[in-house]
Amino acid sequence: MTEAHKPTGNALQLTLATGAFAVCFAIFGSVSAMMPIIKKNLHLDPVQVSVALALPVLLGSLGRIPLGMMADRFGGRVVFSAVMACSIVPAVFMGWLSSYSQLLTFGFLIGIALASFSVGVSFVSRWYPPERQGTALGIYGAGNIGQSLAAFGAPVVAAAWGFRWGFWLFGILTLVWLLFFIAKAENPVGTRPKSFADTIAPLKEKKSWVLSLYYFLTFGGFVAMSVYLPTLLTDVFRLTPQNAGLRTAGFVVLATTLRPVGGKLADRLGGNRILYFVFPLTAAMALLLAAPPHMITFTIGALGMAAAIGLGNGAVFKLVPQFFPNTVGSVTGLVGAAGGLGGFFPPLVLGIIRKETGTFSAGFVLLAAFALFCLLVLWLSGRSESRERESQVERMAA
Repeated sequence: MTEAHKPTGNALQLTLATGAFAVCFAIFGSVSAMMPIIKKNLHLDPVQVSVALALPVLLGSLGRIPLGMMADRFGGRVVFSAVMACSIVPAVFMGWLSSYSQLLTFGFLIGIALASFSVGVSFVSRWYPPERQGTALGIYGAGNIGQSLAAFGAPVVAAAWGFRWGFWLFGILTLVWLLFFIAKAENPVGTRPKSFADTIAPLKEKKSWVLSLYYFLTFGGFVAMSVYLPTLLTDVFRLTPQNAGLRTAGFVVLATTLRPVGGKLADRLGGNRILYFVFPLTAAMALLLAAPPHMITFTIGALGMAAAIGLGNGAVFKLVPQFFPNTVGSVTGLVGAAGGLGGFFPPLVLGIIRKETGTFSAGFVLLAAFALFCLLVLWLSGRSESRERESQVERMAA
């Protein structure tokens, strides 16, 4: 981008991208929100439920890599429009769900809505200067609120209007926003398509994989908890789907609200400093969730984890444009894919652990251990970066 076209920010484009991500996330979230009803209708066991919840996350994870590259090469406007259009189709078919094979097929295809994340990061980051990208991307990431909308709204709408409207309502909302997006969205002036070699070059950098590890925990934890909480709460605490959806919505709202806060704090203090707080807090909250099931300790653990991973999500995506300013979409695709896979495996593991042991505790202990491992990597990475800076200073002095 030339000196004359340096980004200064654009509230309209940020709003358009955030809304697009929100409606896509609502489509994705409708599957987990409706799962207690689907489980009852199709007579599914815990492992079948876990597979059905994990499959959309699989496509939503791996799809972020090519979509991020496409956004870097061709701009976010056309790619985001295409993703929204493709997300509507499986949402419509989910309304006619009648078998487990259909659930797996249509649920998998709905994962394209989750994959939209990397498109918006590339789109938004080009509109904002580096010193404001943490805040802007934190606001964009607040599109996670679509999960809350689905968690609370889908069971209520299904109870009032019928099963299919638990999916169709969000398909209609996405269609409306798609038309608005096409009419108003623009790519920043001065952006040009990149070569494929330039697009994939940052994926060879060690730092991109370290950021992927951090996002595997923070966003993966968010996705795993938000998709599995409705099932867990109805299974362990015998809540109604509507009550479980309301509590899940609270988890999502808290995590989503703190994501922009994490980005803003990272702008001021640095992303690594925020993560030094996030990782041990996540471990402590996971241990609370692993305690014998009691609604008070479980609620404290869930909300504490929502706060921790919300801050962590914002901090990680301050670091992406900081280290990779010219290929944000590509690195976001990789990092976002890791985060999505972080949401893919836990539901499977929790389902298996629940079936074999009768409790979810061991799964949350594993989560605590992984959070502490991320803390160790953060410390080692910080030491390595400090040595590199010292070496550069010594070379310049010589």
